[in-house]
Amino acid sequence: MAASVDLELKKAFTELQAKVIDTQQKVKLADIQIEQLNRTKKHAHLTDTEIMTLVDETNMYEGVGRIRKSPTWNGVLRKLKTTSEKC
Repeated sequence: MAASVDLELKKAFTELQAKVIDTQQKVKLADIQIEQLNRTKKHAHLTDTEIMTLVDETNMYEGVGRIRKSPTWNGVLRKLKTTSEKC
């Protein structure tokens, strides 16, 4: 009888250990995602701050693949706002 109780406890313990490991992995993944979003938000904020210091007549270029296009001021500001809101 004691042996069956020991086996049940051992089985329950191993199941609990598996759950703990799974939860730890999920927490690490969530932390990595949070850190990445914070970096993206900070980058968007810094870019927005730098763009605001430019004169209105300054030409801006946005990298798109292998080419660079010349977007409008409002387009760039809208894109930065959208990026920071997603984060």
